[in-house]
Amino acid sequence: IALIVPAIFHFLNQGHPQKVEQELSLEIAIVLFITYILSLIFSLKTHKHLYDGGEGTEEKAEEGAGGHWSKGTSIVVLLVATALIAVMSEFLVGSIEATAKQFKLSDIFIGVILVAIIGNAAEHSTAILMALKNKMGLAVNIAVGSSLQIALFVAPVLIFCSYLFGKPMDLLFSPMEVIAVIICVIVLNIVTSDGESNWMEGVQMLAVYVILGMAFYFLPG
Repeated sequence: IALIVPAIFHFLNQGHPQKVEQELSLEIAIVLFITYILSLIFSLKTHKHLYDGGEGTEEKAEEGAGGHWSKGTSIVVLLVATALIAVMSEFLVGSIEATAKQFKLSDIFIGVILVAIIGNAAEHSTAILMALKNKMGLAVNIAVGSSLQIALFVAPVLIFCSYLFGKPMDLLFSPMEVIAVIICVIVLNIVTSDGESNWMEGVQMLAVYVILGMAFYFLPG
């Protein structure tokens, strides 16, 4: 809803100056960021048991044999990994720009499809491995959690950073992007509502993704 409201506001109130849309996006970003913080408290502290599931026993047994890192070691590893990811991101952007020029790909296709696939390759592989082990609940949580993290954390942080650099951004998406978000939410609810899955549902979800990919490919960028 938060990612769609700015677009609706823009198309219904086209007489407003751009500054109003930027202020609206900033306020929405603050709400999203607060929601993200509260969701972490909910899932990691107050209602942690709701996210353990029935698959936690086997995982805890496997983890018990190897032990856990100390908090200090974990923080150091996290900081080093973050720095390395930042460096790799620079190489990724450079390689994508060269590829885009060679194959004449639009910016919107690169941002919506290529960067999303390559940037989340690690999470995708983890979700696939969990699905192969028949841990479908964990696989779905990884996929959905990644999307929620983009909406609730990454998008607001980008808005905040844009103000720090003196170039305010907004959360205004094109009609095609808004429609794609709505379609994905509807498909996700249909697939996950019964708590069951099969390979045909997977095929249908891949088909939806391919169709959206083709639409963004031919969309002028």
